[in-house]
Amino acid sequence: MSNGDGASIAINAGFDDRLFLGGGGPTQDEAQALLLKYGNRHGLISGATGTGKTVTLQVLAEGFSNAGVPVFLSDIKGDLSGLCQSGSADHKLHDKLISRAETIGFHDYGYDAFPVVFWDLFGEQGHPVRATVSEMGPLLLARMLDLNETQEGVLNIAFRVADEDGLLLLDFKDLRAILVEVGERASELSTTFGFVSKATVGAIQRRLLVLENQGAAQFFGEPALRLSDMIRSNGPRGQVNILAAHLLMQCPRRYATFLLWLLSELFEELPEVGDPDKPVMAFFFDEAHLLFDDAPKPLLEKVEQVARLIRSKGVGVYFITQNPADVPDNILGQLGNRVQHALRAYTPRDQRAIRAASDTFRPNPEFQTIDVITQLGVGEALVSTLEAKGVPSVVERTLIRPPASRLGPADDAARRQVMNASPLKGIYDEAIDRESAFEILKRQAEDAAEQADRDAELEEKAKAKRTSSGRSSRRQSASEAFFKSAMRSAGSRLGRSLIRGVLGSLFKGR
Repeated sequence: MSNGDGASIAINAGFDDRLFLGGGGPTQDEAQALLLKYGNRHGLISGATGTGKTVTLQVLAEGFSNAGVPVFLSDIKGDLSGLCQSGSADHKLHDKLISRAETIGFHDYGYDAFPVVFWDLFGEQGHPVRATVSEMGPLLLARMLDLNETQEGVLNIAFRVADEDGLLLLDFKDLRAILVEVGERASELSTTFGFVSKATVGAIQRRLLVLENQGAAQFFGEPALRLSDMIRSNGPRGQVNILAAHLLMQCPRRYATFLLWLLSELFEELPEVGDPDKPVMAFFFDEAHLLFDDAPKPLLEKVEQVARLIRSKGVGVYFITQNPADVPDNILGQLGNRVQHALRAYTPRDQRAIRAASDTFRPNPEFQTIDVITQLGVGEALVSTLEAKGVPSVVERTLIRPPASRLGPADDAARRQVMNASPLKGIYDEAIDRESAFEILKRQAEDAAEQADRDAELEEKAKAKRTSSGRSSRRQSASEAFFKSAMRSAGSRLGRSLIRGVLGSLFKGR
């Protein structure tokens, strides 16, 4: 959006309903802004390496937070941790930041810190993030484990058995236990669900071992993340949730699966709100191409469905990637707010991508979009956002505003201070191991074994009293007793089945 008056601009353009992005137009001082009422219409930040995507993400996070909108973003390089710390005149780029602010008419520019909460799947640089196996669901877990179609089918059967028997799958122990159960009941389950092979169960177990050796086991368990602890405000500002992702990125598939799980949890838990005056939450999905690389068609369809429907929950999803072509067309078409940094035309494929990217913008008669994309400098972008009635604005060459928070990583002292002052301190620090599938199945097996021993003892006594008629009986094996005990208890557990949502995660009614 352009106000066209070159007026002095505060951090959100001096408006309650807009998020200031930078200055454009012939004199580069026409405010380019995103209407908050269309902040849930999703967006795209793209551009080649080193063109300024991370700073643009930082600027958007600041703007949403100032508008009272909670933010979630992943910090892959560590640079975004600087949001917790005010910028400083001592910074080496101070003069350039001030010059940029003056150029775009940002005369109220100043430094400030934002209300940050740090998260970390490994619990090292933030609050631990955990989810239960039941909440993750079979579809996303199969993606994380890189299972083939047959293995994914058996995993779905395992979840189905657990759901019908009311067995909570909280951690890796529970998942292993239910897979053992499926292997023991392979013949019975094959009749109902199709062929179940013990070899396939074993292959899944081996994949679990690999994932566990990579440190993923600590992600599964309790206390599980409560989304209400992310969707919070700190006074008038929205909480900025930063996930430390530098270690997580060593396993790109796990990174993408985790973010997709978090997005699906937002979709399942949040109520319908239609089109609010501002988003309920802004969700930034960095390195978005990892979500779509080699993803099977059923998963892509689910992602498209979530992206299409989560808008009505008030969540704006912003994908960050190097090239718009990294995002499938069905999802790209749903991204109404675009910030396109420079693209490089080194190969014919790059040239085709530039042509495709330029064609997605509403043309500006002042320049040729396809030419400008390759000419943009660092911190400069082509911006098009949704105007009144949801119509894309004419694309404008824009100097992105300087951030108020620190450019680059926060220093160690600032990070420690934020962690010590966190409103969530102590809530997620210690893992909890309550009774679930592993403990229940173990107890059932032990009870069945004891019952088998008692039955065998009674059988031996009865055998000694029998006449010489030749009647004999066979001792019931422990595995047979376990199966019969499980079948007897199955009936009592019917009606306690669990319900799963669109991405296979556990649906928790609110």
